[in-house]
Amino acid sequence: MLKSNRKQRKNRIRAKIKGTKDKPRMSIYRSNKYIYVQLIDDVSGNTLMCSKGIKAQDVGEEIAQKAKKAKIRKVVFDRSGYRYHGKVQILADAARKGGLEF
Repeated sequence: MLKSNRKQRKNRIRAKIKGTKDKPRMSIYRSNKYIYVQLIDDVSGNTLMCSKGIKAQDVGEEIAQKAKKAKIRKVVFDRSGYRYHGKVQILADAARKGGLEF
């Protein structure tokens, strides 16, 4: 039941946001062990860069550094139906601290 509720929230969020090459979508996925983040250009359907790790703060800082090298400052945040707390919030705060705007 919980998985289907998250899937509904994810679909509702994704219907409203879209990433471009200049302002890609920052998508998050959490597994039991790792947290994954991708910067996606929805217009062309390409993943521009990705990062994964166990600590959300490290992943957020790493994706911000990669985006800075690619001269990307602004992103659209896609929390993928997860609540904005815990690992998701830590990752978002670390990415903001690293220089990303969303």
